[in-house]
Amino acid sequence: MAPVMSFVEYSESIQDGDVVIIYLGHDSMMPVKVQQGAQTQTRYGAIRHSSDLIGQRYGSKVTCSKGGWVHVLHPTPELWTVNLTHRTQILYTTDIATITMMLELKPGSVVCESGTGSGSLSHALLRTVAPTGYLHTVEFHQQRAEEAAQEFREHRVGHLVTVRNQDVCKEGFGVSGVADAVFLDIPSPWEAIGHAKAAMKKQGGRLCSFSPCIEQVQKTCEALAGRGFQELSTLEVLLQVHDVRGVSLPLPDFGADAADPEAGDPPPSDPAPNRNQASMACTTTTPPRVMTGHTGFLTFATKPRT
Repeated sequence: MAPVMSFVEYSESIQDGDVVIIYLGHDSMMPVKVQQGAQTQTRYGAIRHSSDLIGQRYGSKVTCSKGGWVHVLHPTPELWTVNLTHRTQILYTTDIATITMMLELKPGSVVCESGTGSGSLSHALLRTVAPTGYLHTVEFHQQRAEEAAQEFREHRVGHLVTVRNQDVCKEGFGVSGVADAVFLDIPSPWEAIGHAKAAMKKQGGRLCSFSPCIEQVQKTCEALAGRGFQELSTLEVLLQVHDVRGVSLPLPDFGADAADPEAGDPPPSDPAPNRNQASMACTTTTPPRVMTGHTGFLTFATKPRT
């Protein structure tokens, strides 16, 4: 039996029930759940799931009803981050990459997360800890918790995650002594530090708290220090994407070589521009005129071995 689509495993061909990414361009994509007999409308026309998607290889170019074409991509956490439905403000790839590295996550790690939100970070955590790790994620809002759980099942990662609908500041993560790492993205993370420590293994582990305001960071650091956490550090990750493009640069005309005695006196300068001046084509980068600024502060700490 051919492997099915999963956000943590790759499959070769599209099957009924898969979630795929319809790629129209680098700034135009959309997720689609493949269903026998269904259609998806794009600006290039309709895509018929039965004939155009099911059985095709991921990455295929699909021709739409109006003659235009799109690519059909296998879903990944990175693609999901830029295509998911925003139930809350989400974490993006720049912060996610730093979080997964600084928490020292690897296959087999057990992670506790709060709150689940739109599931952007959750999908990246699941791929990182798969196939033998586990994610315990807590969401205060009931509808968001139910929608997240449903998405995990549709993305075929439900066996790697438990979603709990509760207040982590009052009820904790629902587990104790199991987590290698804890991630907090809640309004008052300092109120959950005790529960985070209780959820972590006796051998120690790493904690990360994401907060947009420095006042939140101050209270969180005080709570971490008060609970015996060590190696506290706070950082901010800013992304600056440079534009790579080709340009034509004029070659400067320095005139006759003054050291050449046969060159004679230099001609009088011509105020008119030299229309036949030589130029050189080259590739260069330019910084963005507008760049994404502050997203949040990432505070990391280590729980000592007990």
